[in-house]
Amino acid sequence: MWKRKRIRPILLACWLMSMTACATQAIGGNPGGRMIEDGQTFTMHAGERVALADSSTLRYVHLSNDSRCPPGVQCIWAGDAEVAFEWTSGSGAVTAFSLHTGKEPKQQVLGERRLTLTSLARGDAPDAELRVDRIP
Repeated sequence: MWKRKRIRPILLACWLMSMTACATQAIGGNPGGRMIEDGQTFTMHAGERVALADSSTLRYVHLSNDSRCPPGVQCIWAGDAEVAFEWTSGSGAVTAFSLHTGKEPKQQVLGERRLTLTSLARGDAPDAELRVDRIP
């Protein structure tokens, strides 16, 4: 029969091993959640992170500025919205950049890929529609 003093260290060791396995899976797995393939148009929510085909990740940080003309209003100028992103390369280097709706830049080169902001919803944390293409 197992004695209580001998079981506790075994249970503790098993628990530690299971926690280590969970942490390794989270780090070594897909930290970006969704995988975005080359040539794909996709929608991102503020704060979301996605993985790209080259093992890099893209994070939609926040809406930096929005001076676009409100719907249903006639404006002289259409305005512009600026969205902040962070790209983490496969080597771990982080690059912060912004994309715009009404002026340049609307695209950003990310290693061997080009990211394009195709549209932006309305609101405080609008969804961004993006396209990623491999640069030939």
